[in-house]
Amino acid sequence: MAERSQYEELARQLSAIGAVKRGLARMLPAECPAGSAAVLAFLDRYGEMRMSRLAELLAVDMSVTSRHVAHVAERGWIEREPDPGDKRSRILRLTASGKKLLDELGRRSADLVAHHLSDWSDDEVGQLNAMLARLRDSFGDCRSHATRTTAY
Repeated sequence: MAERSQYEELARQLSAIGAVKRGLARMLPAECPAGSAAVLAFLDRYGEMRMSRLAELLAVDMSVTSRHVAHVAERGWIEREPDPGDKRSRILRLTASGKKLLDELGRRSADLVAHHLSDWSDDEVGQLNAMLARLRDSFGDCRSHATRTTAY
């Protein structure tokens, strides 16, 4: 097990990742803020779903999710269809236009990261990807906990 000082430094470094996230968010078009991009990304990754599932994945309150969903639906990036199993619920689905925007955002993000990591080797980028995936897996139960405790 690593020494406590290493964990303290890691916690500081993870806090500083906010600057990287803000840099990536700045490249988003004004009409597609980070919350909207997250809605599109989750629908692309997991497929159609109810809003309650999306709120769980976003780890935010239903009212916040509802605002994000309304924003992307107004722009035609998702569809909201009645759930055949429960007419009170809606099934959210990414549209072709939403997929096109998401693909463009992915290209922009990749270009920005490639620019900032241009002096890194392919092996170093691969190691970072592997370690971040491992870190995320180690915190896997935090998403459900955050959903229960986060109030926005």
